[in-house]
Order: sequence, then structure tokens, then C-alpha cells
Amino acid sequence: MAVVRQVFPVTGMSCASCAAAVEKALSAQKGVVNAGVNYANADAVVEYDTVLADPSRLRNAIKAIGYDIIISEEQGNVADLRTAALKALRVRAIVSLVFSVPLVYIGMFAMNMPYANFIMWALATPVVFWGGARFFTGAWKQLSHSVATMDSLVALSTGVAYAYSVFNTLFPHFWMKQGLHGHVYFEASAVVVTFILLGKLLEEKAKTDTSFAIKKLVGLQPRTVARVSATGAPEEVEIDLIHVGDLLLARPGERIAVDGKVAEGSSFVDESMLSGESVPVEKLIGESVFAGTVNQSGSLRYTAEKVGSDTMLSRIIRMVQEAQGSKAPVQQLADKIAAVFVPVVIGIAVISFLLWLLLGGDNGFAFGFSSFVTVLVIACPCALGLATPTALVAGIGRGAGQGILIKDARSLEVACKVNAVVLDKTGTITHGRPEVTAVVWAFSADSSSLASVFYSLESLSEHPLARSVSAHLAANGAAHLPVNSFSAVPGGGVTAFCERKLYFAGSEKLMRSMNIALPEDLLSAAGEYQRSAQTVIWFSDHASALAIVALADQIKPTSRDTIADLTRMGIEVYMLTGDNENVAAAIAQQAGIRHVTAGVSPAEKAAFVAALQKEGKVVAMAGDGINDSQALAQSDVSIAMGRGSDIAMDVAGITIISSDLAAIPRAIDLSRKTVSIIRQNLFWAFFYNVVGIPVAAGALYPVNGFMLNPMIAGAAMALSSVSVVTNSLRLRWMR
Repeated sequence: MAVVRQVFPVTGMSCASCAAAVEKALSAQKGVVNAGVNYANADAVVEYDTVLADPSRLRNAIKAIGYDIIISEEQGNVADLRTAALKALRVRAIVSLVFSVPLVYIGMFAMNMPYANFIMWALATPVVFWGGARFFTGAWKQLSHSVATMDSLVALSTGVAYAYSVFNTLFPHFWMKQGLHGHVYFEASAVVVTFILLGKLLEEKAKTDTSFAIKKLVGLQPRTVARVSATGAPEEVEIDLIHVGDLLLARPGERIAVDGKVAEGSSFVDESMLSGESVPVEKLIGESVFAGTVNQSGSLRYTAEKVGSDTMLSRIIRMVQEAQGSKAPVQQLADKIAAVFVPVVIGIAVISFLLWLLLGGDNGFAFGFSSFVTVLVIACPCALGLATPTALVAGIGRGAGQGILIKDARSLEVACKVNAVVLDKTGTITHGRPEVTAVVWAFSADSSSLASVFYSLESLSEHPLARSVSAHLAANGAAHLPVNSFSAVPGGGVTAFCERKLYFAGSEKLMRSMNIALPEDLLSAAGEYQRSAQTVIWFSDHASALAIVALADQIKPTSRDTIADLTRMGIEVYMLTGDNENVAAAIAQQAGIRHVTAGVSPAEKAAFVAALQKEGKVVAMAGDGINDSQALAQSDVSIAMGRGSDIAMDVAGITIISSDLAAIPRAIDLSRKTVSIIRQNLFWAFFYNVVGIPVAAGALYPVNGFMLNPMIAGAAMALSSVSVVTNSLRLRWMR
């Protein structure tokens, strides 16, 4: 069994019931393990067994009920297809509006003109059967598969109104013989179609705006790149022709084409479009560069390491697309209602007609027919279906623009409830790399010449502390000297001959084991640094210590303010680390954290998270390493700091690309705002239908004589969807 997960763009959907119908049809296919359809971004996410199902078979099943999916071979043209569909919708809406304006004028002000009914018939026909063709074809296909959607409501209401009007135009004496007047509803049938088309046009444009983040990310991918040939000359080639290992050139102002490592040159690179951080990052030889970022000043030659769909940018785009297509738990209620909504509405419309017919007296039929059409028109489940997904699409897109990648809708929804945040120390609160804080030389040492000896020893060591020391010394002018008989002392340090003299670099234990004299001034300084949770490296010749270097993993500049922000938000902050208690206490004090647990293993981190959950807390865990993945999986909301391991990013529901701790309160705040918008949308969608359907059925007529016009109902239905999408778009501008 080979199960794959694939995203298929869906065309032809017009409401939440359509999405439910497509989802039901996909789920019923043999070999489909799971299927979900998002109406807001018109995508279907399908998990299927490749042995039992394939995209062509899935497509045939969807086509049978009046929709279509775009399979992989065509997906390069998805944007073009959707642009063409939007253009066609615009043409139909405008033409329908042109025909409807004189139609409404005649229906309301010139009914007594000669051949008024025939003129209105001529004007209404192209609107109903050309402008509204999608509703009739969709309803017919869906009816043949026992499915009812918005297409059914529109086709039934406008079709019945049009047919009734044609009958009354051709046979006016039928009603006169019974003492009744045969009204025509040509203007209602045409205007309802026009308003719905205009509403769909506004809705589609607004929905396109909610997906602005994806368009922006896709636009970051360059089409061509300068590849350096064997002769050293750059040549412009298509991005698809680049392979791992190719040497590429990025000139000032050009975008980096693929993920790679700098091979030649240095520059500052703007990574704000990926990380949300506006400060350019300096890139030197050996450092990583990412596709979509902008080379600002110098010229860079870099070696391709990840190309095509493997780049960080492609991965981000894929994660955002899948997240925007996922469903939040709160959406389940809306989906269940949408699935049964249309049949219930048709039932209400029929009952309304019958009640008016029985109890309405002389005007019973006219009022009953009007209420039948109006109920069908006003009760579209579009607003209900758009309430949750449009807010999610906008919220997840806003997060992506700030360097916050949200993997699924569930993480976004649950994050608003978080009241406890557990932070790993190394790489999360701190930079995750030791930095030199001080270099102290013995009184008798000649630091100007010995610094190069110290640098030469440490530059040959592979230990992370040694790399930090050598980088610091090199930055302060130390030069490389020839070294002989270099050897590493396991757990202690290194030793070598330089300029015919033996030198040592390493721990105090190594110094004592070699009977090296340790001056009191260096011992005193080393003790002070160690008491402040710093690591000390010693440097000596064969007889006496010459210098010490103090190193510490510094907290990130934003850590203290971020922890204060989380506390102000009513969230308790906990720090877990595998380091000793002295180091943990020092970092916690600097960061302003009260709850600290040191010396914990990966399993103990997960157990700590579980213990908080048993206390009733909703826990977010943030970490950057493989050792954090177990705790991340245990937490309610898992947050990976993006410069960490791929495993942590795969496990996490939220990834902070920049590794900036300040993004965590921003992510929680974004969740709170998104969930607030969802609740507002759902309230107004339910309220609209709860109030609108009884009014459309004529509930106010016995009170104040008010009967809702079908044309007004059509406008109200269209505006309800637009208002929901517009409300969701507020997330793009919220601070």
C-alpha cells in the first residue's frame, strides 16, 4: 500500500455545500484514505493509495457531479485558469447587469407599456440562461447524483420564477378566468442571477486577496540564474536546469535562486521575505544562502545544495498552502450544517408556499410564490462556508509574511488558548553557540605575539569552543603560524609545537595533569567567570599558563523582552535545559524566567510537558533540536525555532523561521485575533440565516405588512458573503 498526499485545485464550486459534495465524492472513491476540501482557497487535499486510485479516476468522479479538479500535469497553469475563470465571471456579471437595468425599470415603472411582458422576457432570457448557465448545469449534474447545493437553490428559484412568468405572458387569460392577476417575475429572476454573479465576483476578488501571501512567496522564485561554467564564465539558464553542486553567481540586487553555501565573495543579504527580519544578514564563505532572498551589495558565488521543491522557499510555500487548505476543529460544525442546509431550505420554502396558499386568502398564491422564491434566494450557505476558511487563509498568510509558518489550522486555533510556554535554553533563549566574553593574559605574557600561537592551535581543533576562540582571535588580528606534532587530548584540549616550543590549550584539568604552573591572577579571574556560569579555556607553554578565555552562550537580544511580553499576556514561562544548574540559573536570571529545570533528558522534557497538561494547562513548547522533538510532539502547540533541525520543524505545528523568540507572542496574538474573526464570521453567518429565512418566508407580514422582495434577497445574500470575506481581510492590516 503506497499512500500519497496530494493537493488538487478544484474548479466550479460556488458555496460550502459544493465543497461538501466534492469532499463526499472524493471520500467515496476506492483507495481514498482521507479527503478534505476547502471552499475558501478551492483546494482538495487527498490521501490515496496509488495502487487503487489515481488522479484521472478522481477527476472523473468529480466531473460527474459538475465540478473539476486540476491534476498535476496542468498545475503549472492553475493561476492562468483561475484568472481566465475570473475574467469570464466578470463578463457574465457585467452583461447581466446591462440587461437587468432596463428590465427593472420596465418591471417597476413601465408595466403598462405595449408588449411590456414580451420585452422583459427578451431581456431576462440571456441573463437567466447565459449569465446563470453555471447554476443550471451544476444543479442538473448534482441532482442526478442526489446532491443539493447553492446551484440547486439558485436554479430552482430563478427557473421557477422564469417559467411561471413565461406561462403568464403566453396564457394571461388562465388567471383572469379565476379572477386573479397573473404576475410576472422576469425582473426578479434576472436580477437575482445578476446580484449573485456580482456577489461571486466581489467574493472571488476578496478571496484572492486573502491568498496574497502565497502569491508574494511564489513571486520570490527567480525564473533564471547565472550558472558559472567550467571556464569560469557565467551563463543565464532556466532555474529548472540547476543541479546540486552547480556553482552559481548572484550579482548585487539579484535574488538567490536556490539554497546553497557561499563559495566566493561576501555580501549582505536581505532575508526579510522569509524571516520577517528587516536587518540584512552578512554572508561570508561557508555560510548558507536561501532561495528568494536578495543579494544587496557584493557579488556572491555559491554552490547549489537544495534545488526545486527541496529549497527552503519551496518548503515554506508548500507548508503555507497545506495549512491554508487544512480545517480547524471549529469548522466541523459549519461543515455539518452546510451538508444538510440546502435540503432543509428547500423544505422550508415549500412549507412557506403551502402555508400562504392555505392561509393567505386572495393573495395567498402570489405571496406564497414570492416567499418560495425569496427563501431559496436568501438562504445560501456561502457566508457559513466562508466564515472559517477565509479567516484561516488570511491569518496563516499574515503569519507567513512575519516569518511565522503555521503548519495546520488546528495549531492556529489552539494557540489562542495557550497559558504555559516551555522553552528550551540552547538555540531558543540563547544563540546556541558559545561566544568569547573575555581574554585575560598573564602579566608576564607577550599577548601580541602569543595570540597567533594560541590561534594556530585552536584553528586546528574541531571542538565548538575552539572554533569560537579561533574566530575571536582571528578577528583581533591573530595570524596563522606553522604548527608541528598537533594532537588532541580527549576531554582535555590540544597540544602542539609552534616555533620549536610546546604549547597547550584546553581545560584547567589538562593544565594540572601536565604540571603547568597556574598564576594566581589567572586562577582568580577564571573562578569569577566560572561562578557566572561561563566556560574557561586555558592557554600555556610547557611551563606556565599564559592566558585564559571565557566563553558563554549569550541570550538573544529579544529574549528578556519576549518573556516579559508573554508574562503580560497571562502566560507562564518555563525553561528546560540539559545544562547544569549554575548555567541554567544564570541564563534564567538574565532572561527573567522564574520557573527553571536543569539537567533534563529529552524524555524528561516530554514528561514535564505532560505534567503541565495534567494540571489543566494548554502548553506550547519551543525548541530547535532533535532532543526537543519528543517534547514538541507531546505539547498542545509545538513551535520550532527555524534555524534548528529538520526533525524539529517536521514535528512542530508552528515554525519561527528567524529563530527570534519575539515571534512566539506574535504567533499567539495572531491566533487570538484569527479565532476572534472566525467567531465574528460564524455569528453573523448564523444570525443572517436565522433572521433572513423567516423574514423571506413572510413572518413580518402579519405584524407590519412587510414582504421581502426576491431582488433584495439576492443582494443581501451576495453581500453576506462579501462581508464575511472582508472581515477576514482585516487580519492583513491588524497590528
